[in-house]
Amino acid sequence: MRVAADKLRLSEISPGMVQSEIRAMTVACDRVGGINLAQGVCDTGVPSPVMQRAIDAITEGYNIYTRLDGIAPLRLAISEKLARYNGIDADPDSEILVTSGATAGFYAACIALFNPGDEVILFEPFYGYHLNTLRALRVNAAVVSMHQPQWGIDFDALRNAITSRTRGIVINSPSNPCGKVFTRAELDAIAALANEYDLFVVTDEIYEYFLYDAAEHVSPATLPGMAPRTITISGLSKTFSITGWRVGYLAADRRWLGAIGYFHDLVYVCAPSPFQHASAAGLIQLPTSFYEALSTEYQAKRDMLCAALSEAGMAPSIPAGAYYILADATVIPGSNAREKARTLLRQTGIAAVAGTAFFAEDRGENLLRFCFAKRDEDLERACDALRAR
Repeated sequence: MRVAADKLRLSEISPGMVQSEIRAMTVACDRVGGINLAQGVCDTGVPSPVMQRAIDAITEGYNIYTRLDGIAPLRLAISEKLARYNGIDADPDSEILVTSGATAGFYAACIALFNPGDEVILFEPFYGYHLNTLRALRVNAAVVSMHQPQWGIDFDALRNAITSRTRGIVINSPSNPCGKVFTRAELDAIAALANEYDLFVVTDEIYEYFLYDAAEHVSPATLPGMAPRTITISGLSKTFSITGWRVGYLAADRRWLGAIGYFHDLVYVCAPSPFQHASAAGLIQLPTSFYEALSTEYQAKRDMLCAALSEAGMAPSIPAGAYYILADATVIPGSNAREKARTLLRQTGIAAVAGTAFFAEDRGENLLRFCFAKRDEDLERACDALRAR
């Protein structure tokens, strides 16, 4: 039986989905043996208790599927951490889900909560995976721009972006790519709108420990009226420098967690079992001083790279958190940001990401994003190459 040729085709959204510019620049960097400041791979050292527990868990036989919401010791450790650091009260047996990275948590939450044609608000500059996850699920992203130099929010524009089809707001604080840390006042204003219009808030807090210049991390779920409507997503990938292990977590009201857990199981099954045990060990054993040292260590890395960018004529937007810098690339030859990124790679061997990966409607053409989550010796080499450009 002959199959009609026009039925053998990609889905409607596939032609518009292209490889992440972050991934593309990583491949290009690998090809020339360059220094990858494009992808947030976080190649600093893994804490010893975390690494050793992963090895022990493998040899002890923890190599099979876990239950869909994750192993009990990790869920309990996450619950205690959320209470201690974030001020969030989450039942480890009904309100916490261990996920295959924070990205999987975001995907599972969106597919569980939003329908095709719904609208969800993103702040710009945004993390491209947030935008493209929504697009993949046929959820419409409504973009509200934040404005330099402090990446301030226009709350009139935010209110005007809310329509009868709006179902949620996505917050990423500290932010990838600009390092914005949402202030308590800003989050209070967002919470007031979420309560007024009965919206979900999905908050990606993966960089919560990377804070500089006395910036404060506030979890939206702790604000009045927000606990029932907030999906809090985070993970251990950045904090423990284990981005390849894929261990994240999500906290949500039990009304939502069952469905979110179902879709996470359907797509990802579970986070890797031995790495769940290792992550639990890290949360249990590492002292508060470990987390405090992250801010000190990474602020020094931030300052080192910002100084080099300034000397290279690429004025940086100084981040208050996370480990990325958006820098002015006007001095780099190229007709657009993608060309500028590739020119910089040819000139210096340093990979950065085109700013347009984080903006809608071709904005960000004169910006490049740099990641400073690198070993000091590699970051120093990158800074020297920038200065010599």
